[in-house]
Amino acid sequence: MKQSFMAINQYGETVHGLEHPRKDLLNREYAHHADKMYQDKKDGTTVHVGYIIKGNWWTVYKVERMENKVN
Repeated sequence: MKQSFMAINQYGETVHGLEHPRKDLLNREYAHHADKMYQDKKDGTTVHVGYIIKGNWWTVYKVERMENKVN
């Protein structure tokens, strides 16, 4: 199964089915440049959470199928 991502911007717009988040968002926005977006965690570390493209702050999420082990 291929890795799937989705992105949400600061206005609540969503994009689903991203296979290559940066590339796919750049194509969607008709852009050539993306800045990385970072977020500080409670434990003091900083993580890369998405991209800033043409003033839109896209937070990227990994989409996984829900699986629960059956006895």
